[in-house]
Amino acid sequence: MIPNYLNKINLEKLPNHIAIIMDGNGRWAKENNKNRIFGHQAGVKTVRQIIEASVELKLKYLTLYTFSKENWKRPQREVSALMNLLVVTIRKELEELNKNNASIHVIGDLDKIPKKTLEEVQNAIELTKNNTGLKVVIALSYSSRWDIMNAVTKIKNDSSVNENQPITEDLFKSYLSTADFPDPELLIRTSGEYRISNFLLWELAYSEFYFTSKKWPEFSKEDYYQAIVDYQNRERRFGKVSEQLLSHDES
Repeated sequence: MIPNYLNKINLEKLPNHIAIIMDGNGRWAKENNKNRIFGHQAGVKTVRQIIEASVELKLKYLTLYTFSKENWKRPQREVSALMNLLVVTIRKELEELNKNNASIHVIGDLDKIPKKTLEEVQNAIELTKNNTGLKVVIALSYSSRWDIMNAVTKIKNDSSVNENQPITEDLFKSYLSTADFPDPELLIRTSGEYRISNFLLWELAYSEFYFTSKKWPEFSKEDYYQAIVDYQNRERRFGKVSEQLLSHDES
């Protein structure tokens, strides 16, 4: 009998923010004797399901590692296809996003994004900006090292920051592209890889990691629910010991 993980989720202890490294589209396509573009197209269907599940659970933030700065090194044909796929997907899903009261946000170095793709992304941001439900954060041409170095440069060039002023964690975070979002409590990575690939290095400091061997096109709502249940069964100590947490809960 297949377990029903949705019924096991404690709605009172949901993470505010889930981040996902959507890995395995190309390998899934190869296993099915298809080209890599077919795999990315199949991956879009999974994105739709996971956004839908997040809306149903009333999650607040969902960050999707869509395209890294390192991905620009891929064959030009694949890169162009991915940029076009993003345009088509946004156009197709915009009505549903608005219907679900979800908004689009983007983090990353957008200077290299093709004009047509960038315009479509900016249009989606504008048309969903008043929605108050799930915030879908698209990490596009994103690299955490780039973001961190960019924040350092911004602080250095900001005349409002006194040179003798201490650089606190809060001040530094305010210059990151993720400044408007809380840190993720849960990171999910598909396809059986056990690394974070230059993704949210600062923000994942205290996140719980969940790895699955399933490739992104295979990842279902039930798999998503299983990851959340697994997260809820963990003890998050933040440097404390278990007894301290128990003492806090009892007080």
